[in-house]
Amino acid sequence: MGKSLKKSRHGRSEAKWGYIMVAPTIIGLLVLNIYPFIDTIKLSFSKTRPFGLYEMRGLENYLQMFTSGEFWRANLNTLYFCLLTVPLGIFLALLVAVMLNTKIKGRTAFRAIFFLPMVVAPAAVAMVWKWMFNTEYGIINTMLSSKINWITNPNVIMITCAIVAIWSAIGYDAVLLLSGLQNISKSYYEAASLDGATKMQQFFHITLPMVSPTLFVVLIMRLMSSIKVYDLIYMLVEESNPALTKAQSLMYLFYRESFVSGNRGLGSSVVIWTVALIGVVTAVQFWGQKKWVNYEV
Repeated sequence: MGKSLKKSRHGRSEAKWGYIMVAPTIIGLLVLNIYPFIDTIKLSFSKTRPFGLYEMRGLENYLQMFTSGEFWRANLNTLYFCLLTVPLGIFLALLVAVMLNTKIKGRTAFRAIFFLPMVVAPAAVAMVWKWMFNTEYGIINTMLSSKINWITNPNVIMITCAIVAIWSAIGYDAVLLLSGLQNISKSYYEAASLDGATKMQQFFHITLPMVSPTLFVVLIMRLMSSIKVYDLIYMLVEESNPALTKAQSLMYLFYRESFVSGNRGLGSSVVIWTVALIGVVTAVQFWGQKKWVNYEV
């Protein structure tokens, strides 16, 4: 009886310390994520007034959003950005990860170099690339001996943003994929070599199936990041830029409606739509993973 009571007290003590340890994370989640999201939902059904006041307007903001041509253009721009960045970015990241997984001199240094863009402030990255893409004295036009308007041409601006986005994310994705590659047992490759399989056959029949779980995670992260892109476009494309209509993403539209036009209700509606869009895309990915992701060890 005494031992049972002592164990019970010990268990309660451990549980108490467990709650204390996770409390900062839970409080941060409630204050910084859950409460703002609930407040955003509330704002999406209301019209904001001065001094932080608002009045409920029902579905008025959503009706205005769905009948706005600018909103649908932002959706198309976001979709186009995803198509430009996600497939090519993941392909290049996988290529870099495969190369870094081989026995080459300075492999650790190369990993650090590829990962470096992730620790640099996005504003600094955008400003450097903006200088490189300058029409008159940018290094890219100098190397190409051309006068391409990378920043101000509406037909080129999204490609410009995609180049910067891929360059910025390729190192992080490559490191994640590299961790997946290093978990593949070398015995698979040894057995395949004994059976006469070429390097290409080993890649498609061993590497890709075994790294597919990590590839799936990278795909979800990259799609979510591309759908909610904002800071890169904000730094590269100014308000007076004639190419803004071709580069404006959903999150950029949210910024303009909320902080430039002062219509926080409509801006909140755009946020809720973006969250719902990310949820649908993620759900489709989880549904489709059964056809190509291999979790067998």
